[in-house]
Amino acid sequence: MMTVAANRIDMRVNEQVKQLAERAASALGCTVTEYLVRLIQQDAPKVLRGETEVMLSNAQFERFSLLCKQTSPPSRRILDTAKRLDTEGF
Repeated sequence: MMTVAANRIDMRVNEQVKQLAERAASALGCTVTEYLVRLIQQDAPKVLRGETEVMLSNAQFERFSLLCKQTSPPSRRILDTAKRLDTEGF
């Protein structure tokens, strides 16, 4: 059972997409709105995870870890630039 919503999303779709959504909603025994809300709730978290998580193979992670351990001190040029930024108030 869906709770009453206070917000709207208005959208325009072609007739084919509308009919497809109506048929799918009918097959599931729900309204088009309930069907679209269900799709958003199922898909949006996957999309957002894809934008915020990085998946590495074990080999890639090992390579990353190795590179992180092989750091070298900053160059004179980087140190001079950092000092200049500090004196300029950045």
